[in-house]
Amino acid sequence: MILFPAIDIKDGRCVRLEQGDFGKKEIYGDPQEMAKRWQGLGAEWLHIVDLDGALEGGAKNATVIRALIESVDVPVQVGGGIRNLSRMEDYLRMGASRVILGSAALKDEEFLNEAIAAFGEAVAVSVDAKGGFVATDGWTKISRVKASDFVKHLAEKGVRTIIYTDIAKDGMLSGPNFAEIAAVIRQTNMNVIASGGISSLEDIKKLAEWKVYGAIIGKALYTGQIDFALARKEVEGC
Repeated sequence: MILFPAIDIKDGRCVRLEQGDFGKKEIYGDPQEMAKRWQGLGAEWLHIVDLDGALEGGAKNATVIRALIESVDVPVQVGGGIRNLSRMEDYLRMGASRVILGSAALKDEEFLNEAIAAFGEAVAVSVDAKGGFVATDGWTKISRVKASDFVKHLAEKGVRTIIYTDIAKDGMLSGPNFAEIAAVIRQTNMNVIASGGISSLEDIKKLAEWKVYGAIIGKALYTGQIDFALARKEVEGC
């Protein structure tokens, strides 16, 4: 199982939110330095999100993200406000290994089809769920689409990797929603990256035992609740 340290960027700084609430923000410094830190501790991948892009669209943090990608030697996946092929191509040219679609994958079927056709396995889709329904627009809106139906739809489209996040768990350090993650794993053969609430070595060990493709760790790393080097040892061989 791959552990993905999360680097969420707002206004050029590395931050952590609570349940996606932009009013509950903690600042942790320079994204590039954080990327180097996690790589130095053994990270195999990094998970980068442009929070300004997710909320407002655009690529406000593109310069910061480019510098981050160029500063490390591990693959990086990038998401947040990616709503057209040009933006996807920009990130891939910067050196990103995978680009993550969010709201646009749900709202724009034509774009999703074009993205998969153009970039194949370099495309991942973020399935952000609240109460079983897909959230959009930086988690500020809840759609009428069931997360389980969306997962099935993405598999049929040929998407190979999804990031499944339970918004209610994100940033709360209360453990992930294991029931929903288990349901998603049973439902699909796609690569499933679990996200939201992962806060202990036991959480990581359980996900590894389930053969989850990956797990994103955010706030627990920044607060010191999870030691990344120890976490890496937990998943060795999984």
